[in-house]
Amino acid sequence: MSAKLEFAVQISSSLCADKVLDKLNQNGISKSDVQICYKTGTVIVKSDLPSSLILNAIEKSGYKAVLKGYGSSNYDVNLGAAVAMLCNSTGHSDSGINGVVRFIQLNENECLVDGTIDGLSPGKHGIHIYECGDLSNGCENIGEHLNFGQTLHGNQTDDPNNRHTGDLGNITANEEGRAIFYFKDKLINVSNLIGRSIGITEHEDDCGRTRINKSEIDGNSGKKIACGIIARSSGLFENSKKICACDGVTLWEERDVPLAGPGRQRKNNN
Repeated sequence: MSAKLEFAVQISSSLCADKVLDKLNQNGISKSDVQICYKTGTVIVKSDLPSSLILNAIEKSGYKAVLKGYGSSNYDVNLGAAVAMLCNSTGHSDSGINGVVRFIQLNENECLVDGTIDGLSPGKHGIHIYECGDLSNGCENIGEHLNFGQTLHGNQTDDPNNRHTGDLGNITANEEGRAIFYFKDKLINVSNLIGRSIGITEHEDDCGRTRINKSEIDGNSGKKIACGIIARSSGLFENSKKICACDGVTLWEERDVPLAGPGRQRKNNN
């Protein structure tokens, strides 16, 4: 099942819309899977590509874009959406690691995990859902892997009896330290993730295969080097925000400012 994504894009004419459509098509997205309304600055895409790649394709047309909503392409109602930031006030990381991981409930039995993380060492790193959302001591207090079935550690693709609920396998960072990942999981559900954490580990997860040392506990994947609290986010067509009343930051300003703190405040020129 595919996902559907809603973007706000700074376009104002049919010519702008055509440029966006052409760039999406050049990046493997069929024109029949794109809806564009330049009068409202809205672009809706049905796709199985990571959201960051779609956003980059849109911006190659020369127009700024912001992801506003994310949902299932087969449902009129949103089944649940969540997001975790691995930096700023709702996350923690070592050595400048930062990124975002999104969770979209596509149907009752399938959750989409879509993320982009920068600052990692090249190679594989374990990715897991953890029990708690306590970042008072960095990533040290987020608990163990989420494990509703009290099973041994395994891989994301394993039978539910042979993996933790929160076992999501590994992600792979390229030579620049960026990991882009997009996969579907049949065990996690957005409704059970809110308030918990997602964490990235220093080493590759052996997914319980070696059965030595801590293989059946955490896959010998080492310390947690980045983590973020999983919070509810806007589903498809649920985000109508144009400006944040609390600090005057517009949708487009928010795109380029921190999520929280002094750097977020809109400057007063009076």
